[in-house]
Amino acid sequence: MQILKNTSFGFMRHRRAAMVASALLLAVSVVSLSMRGLSFGVDFTGGTVIELGYPQPVELGPLRQNLAAAGFDDVQIQHFGTARDVLVRVAPDEAVSQSELSNRIFGALKQHDDVTLRRVEFVGPQVGEELREDGGFAMLYALLGILIYVAFRFEHRFAFGSIIALAHDVIITIGFFSVTGIEFDLAVLAAILAVIGYSLNDTIVVFDRIRENFIKLKSETVVTIDKSINHTLGRTLMTSLTTMLVLAALLVFGGEVIRGFTIALMVGVVVGTYSSIYVASTAILMLGVTRENVIPPKKEGANLGGP
Repeated sequence: MQILKNTSFGFMRHRRAAMVASALLLAVSVVSLSMRGLSFGVDFTGGTVIELGYPQPVELGPLRQNLAAAGFDDVQIQHFGTARDVLVRVAPDEAVSQSELSNRIFGALKQHDDVTLRRVEFVGPQVGEELREDGGFAMLYALLGILIYVAFRFEHRFAFGSIIALAHDVIITIGFFSVTGIEFDLAVLAAILAVIGYSLNDTIVVFDRIRENFIKLKSETVVTIDKSINHTLGRTLMTSLTTMLVLAALLVFGGEVIRGFTIALMVGVVVGTYSSIYVASTAILMLGVTRENVIPPKKEGANLGGP
């Protein structure tokens, strides 16, 4: 990143366009979450997940017809990975044990095709509800801990700026899953918690440099913020790019099990990098941060001798 050592981009010049883009993304996310919600996985809803493998690519329509003929109308069937891999989800049935339910579904499909049973997962509805509640509390506790940390770590304008950027990243990342309909499970929730830490760390690096430059430089606030972002740009992009390379490898070779986790982290890294440059810095600018807010005032008589 030698080429990024002496950059002088005017990031704050485009802050209004960035604010409009962020407002649109937030609006889409909030509207989608309120109207469509999230496509919760079996971890949160409870039920049975059956993973099947076929020797040749198969169409999902005939599989649905075969299961409907066997009395399984309310099932979800989808490809994952390749057209030869099929995932079947079925809600829990109190009248039938989960093991018997999975055996009946597998038997109904095996009558018509050569199919291999690869994996079966069972989650009860009560366990799913508890996981959903505990996952929500975990996110709230993480955000509460961060609020306490930034309240002591920064001057209040910087603290509010970091909180705004953090909320921006979490809402847009979760909103992405609502808009796309990608399954939201425990692995995705873990990725959201990782995004919270990643976003905050990136913002702290930029804010620390802004505070240092407020002390070193005697420039206007906008100029100081631009210089600070340029000073940390190489580190920010290097961290983001290397992280994205690892995540791209996981997306391609990691398989369907961690696909949601990987996508959540990729979205979070992109949004977090953007927010540390534009959202957090624009927020403290709008809150009226100045050099005087960072440099503590000198006490009267500090330079006078005597007691």
